[in-house]
Amino acid sequence: MALNAAPVDLTGKVCLVTGACGGIGAAAVAHFAALGATVYATDVADSFDGPATYKPFDLLSDDGLAAAQEWIKSIAPDVLFNNAAIFDMGDVLTADLAQYDRLFGVNVRAFYAVMQATAQAMVAAGKPGSIINLASQAGHRGEALVAHYCATKAAVISYTQSAALALAPHKIRVNAISPGVIDTPMWKHVDSLFAKFEGKEPGQKKREVGEAVPLGYMGSPDDVARVAVFLACDQSSYMTAQTIGVDGGNVLR
Repeated sequence: MALNAAPVDLTGKVCLVTGACGGIGAAAVAHFAALGATVYATDVADSFDGPATYKPFDLLSDDGLAAAQEWIKSIAPDVLFNNAAIFDMGDVLTADLAQYDRLFGVNVRAFYAVMQATAQAMVAAGKPGSIINLASQAGHRGEALVAHYCATKAAVISYTQSAALALAPHKIRVNAISPGVIDTPMWKHVDSLFAKFEGKEPGQKKREVGEAVPLGYMGSPDDVARVAVFLACDQSSYMTAQTIGVDGGNVLR
């Protein structure tokens, strides 16, 4: 029997990566480019060293977010890796509304605006596309010290499902990736927050969470990027409204 195997190939595709300066974003840029895509990237930093056309935007600013939406429409991506997000901690008694506004401002409001602008560009171009949203294992369960962040990532999962249903008639697929504990530069910040809130030694929390993963270690940005490639290419052409865990078995779905 002949196999009708779709190639792992992004040649001719325009891919957009937000949050491109972080470990997962940078890995996605590298993987997309290596598979032949034309890659555009954005983050808040002034510059980016990678195989992409880069433009910075402050997604917490109304002006910055509006400018990013216009830029997205001008490049008309075939693939969006909607990855930009921030992290902070605080329990329900101390996590104030300023923290809420920052986290929801980037992780939900800007995330949605970027997804919407991309979808509008895809519909206007009359072509199918793939939108890949970055959720988190935190979006599947509450955590005592991470209430606001968990809620933002639960929102990403919900919006992914709703957008997938709304955009299916346009042949635009919308899926999400839920990473577990991934060894990125952000973990230095996360580890320092756990040291503050839980009284741990520097590096202790990072070691503990890696050892607690069923597979026994933290994942890498490349682990997430490879799944992003799968969702971007035609191998996943019959998948939409799904959230894929890349977490070493941390969350059983």
